[in-house]
Amino acid sequence: MPSDPIWWWAFGVQLLALPGALLPVLPSLLWLPLGAGLWVWHVGWSAGWLSLGLACIVFLLGLIADLLAVALASARLRASRWAVLGAGLGLLLGLVGLLPALPFGGPLLGALFGPWLGAALVETLTARQPPLALGWLLAARRGALVGLAVVAGLLVSRVAQFVLALLGIAGFLLLSWA
Repeated sequence: MPSDPIWWWAFGVQLLALPGALLPVLPSLLWLPLGAGLWVWHVGWSAGWLSLGLACIVFLLGLIADLLAVALASARLRASRWAVLGAGLGLLLGLVGLLPALPFGGPLLGALFGPWLGAALVETLTARQPPLALGWLLAARRGALVGLAVVAGLLVSRVAQFVLALLGIAGFLLLSWA
């Protein structure tokens, strides 16, 4: 099958899952069923259904890993539901905001510090007790801890996405090459 150009297209589409698994802004595991679907379209259902089924299962496992990693990390500190949204907004602003203007490592620093700052700021502002009653220092400390927990959940999720992407690509290679 490696001499078939459609196989190479399907494999290339599946390889797009790897950069997406590392950067949360890009789609990651969605590329696996798309590439396998292209292969099934080319060879027919009877020859390619197993690779498409595996790709869909890996995609669903990735969704579950995303939800669990962030939910468990933020639930441990009883974070508000807005902390995860703040982390996502912080990631987006960190990647395209002021940090990319740095001479080197700007987007990487934005991807690392943006979610933490976003979650910390949102958690500080949406504290269950108003910051005046808690004291600004206590509210900021709690916000920073919640931001760290949310970022840890995002990192665990990225590692799980990357491992699942490698498993999905390896499964496609094994199932479609035979």
